[in-house]
Amino acid sequence: MSGNFHQLALPDVRPGMVLSDELLDVQGQVLLPQGTILTEAMLALMPRHGISVLPIQQAEYSAEAIEATLHHHEARLAHLFRKNDESTEMDWATSQLRRYVSAYRHGAGEAPEHE
Repeated sequence: MSGNFHQLALPDVRPGMVLSDELLDVQGQVLLPQGTILTEAMLALMPRHGISVLPIQQAEYSAEAIEATLHHHEARLAHLFRKNDESTEMDWATSQLRRYVSAYRHGAGEAPEHE
């Protein structure tokens, strides 16, 4: 088990949290591997398997880590859309897609409207 975790009661666990260790059922069978990002559907099935407490990774994000992640996303978007010229109207669909993906990656929710 990793050292950077805490046990959370099932009602306190939220979708998007990450398992710090394998999740075992009452018979000792592996339900989910370490590092699984939990979804709402997964959490809804936990009581059926006798799970009431989950080992969850503690989220520790430094300013440097956040900046590095944003830089990585920007570099990845630049590579993925390297053939798209946003200044032309001929490829408006790809430009719109790029805006949506960029907004999603930056956590903005919705992309800016097409001009």
